Amino acid sequence: MRLLITGGAGFIGSHFVRTLLEGGYPGHEETRVTVLDKLTYAGNRGNLPATHPRLEFVRGDICDLPMLLELLPGHDAVVHFAAESHVDRSVASAAEFIRTNVGGTQTLLDACLATGVQQVVHVSTDEVYGSIAEGTWTEDWPLLPNSPYAASKASSDLIARSYWRTHGLHVSITRCSNNYGPYQHPEKLIPLFTTNLLEGLQVPLYGDGRNIREWLHVDDHCRAIELVLTRGRAGEIYNVGGGNELTNLQITERLLKLCGANASMVRRVADRKGHDLRYALDGSKIRAELGYAPRIPIEQGLADTVAWYQDNPGWWKTVKHASDNHGPQGREGITS
Repeated sequence: MRLLITGGAGFIGSHFVRTLLEGGYPGHEETRVTVLDKLTYAGNRGNLPATHPRLEFVRGDICDLPMLLELLPGHDAVVHFAAESHVDRSVASAAEFIRTNVGGTQTLLDACLATGVQQVVHVSTDEVYGSIAEGTWTEDWPLLPNSPYAASKASSDLIARSYWRTHGLHVSITRCSNNYGPYQHPEKLIPLFTTNLLEGLQVPLYGDGRNIREWLHVDDHCRAIELVLTRGRAGEIYNVGGGNELTNLQITERLLKLCGANASMVRRVADRKGHDLRYALDGSKIRAELGYAPRIPIEQGLADTVAWYQDNPGWWKTVKHASDNHGPQGREGITS
């Protein structure tokens, strides 16, 4: 089998690639991987093995149709991680989100049709549903995105589904809750707060910190994506939740404890425009159909993640200070 992984040098995509190449997904011991990544600020070639006999790296843009038409022949399937994913950046300027997330997805799907690639797993986010005061979202919940980022991902989901319905392309869509883990860009909440604390800096907490998110370790997310790739049904959407609902304040308090800091290191900042209060996914479909369940408890996952950033300052200091990104907290959409 030969896979094209778009956005494979980003946080989530690179974890998927590393795990596959290390034998973490039974049945893929011989699978060859082509990573396509534009290497924007969020992509890092260092997230992947420098060399591997089953890995090919191509620097390129998913909006580049001629490049895709040349690259795709010979691949059996695409796992589509590539996206602009930072909410704050989309609030400041939405154009690149529409270009990449909407136009890029459409271009990729057109290229798959033209070259005979039969299967695409489109990786999306719970943010397409909007905000939910109580209960959980099922896959047939109406899409009510509240940020330009979420709207761009909702649009890409609908485009992806249309290529299944109109053209018969085997498209499956996954929608995940907030991801965290090693190699996550320091613009996102957990790595931003962790690295700030490791540098002796305060952490910027939005508003009163009562916004609720469901947290999912990147390894659990990638296992779900592999299950959808190998056993998911065409035209179906699969919610992938972590089952760990915590307020941003609760996450902050846990990170303070893990980093040996106290509440004086928290700096309250003005809330984000249109900040969704709560996300919560109903993950019963993927559990029932594909036998999926997350394995990593939030306590273990957070401790392991903080330990990774403590042990790898060379990676995150280069990434964090090269981008000169010290804005308020971000949040993980797909990416990731």
